[in-house]
Amino acid sequence: MLKLRLSRGGTKKRPVYKVVVADSRFARDGRFIEKVGFFNPLLPKEKKERVGLEAERIKYWLGQGAQPTTRVARILGENELMPMPANGNNPNKAVPKKERNKKEEDNKEAPKEEAPKAEAAPAAEAPKEEAPAEEKK
Repeated sequence: MLKLRLSRGGTKKRPVYKVVVADSRFARDGRFIEKVGFFNPLLPKEKKERVGLEAERIKYWLGQGAQPTTRVARILGENELMPMPANGNNPNKAVPKKERNKKEEDNKEAPKEEAPKAEAAPAAEAPKEEAPAEEKK
């Protein structure tokens, strides 16, 4: 299966990636069919030099059935070469764990305030609980 994926280059702690078309059986930094772009994660997102893509070649390989990895799909989505993938957005990831736990506790306390609404629902469910008991007899 053909994949559009990242191939790592650069030195230790200074990665630079090539966007390549490769067979999924080959090693990450091994043999590839064609280089179709580059990605430098160390540059700020606003800079043009962060990502360089050959749009025509990428569209060609997508048409041939090449599947992008999740990271490459996200890069292509940001550059409007394909629809943006739905998954991968975790806004809580950047929030420290202690603050995240505080937010979860606040969310747990909020439903307690809505208790009167919850009391009406169990009354409607009570006959349902009795019905299975009758079936068991």
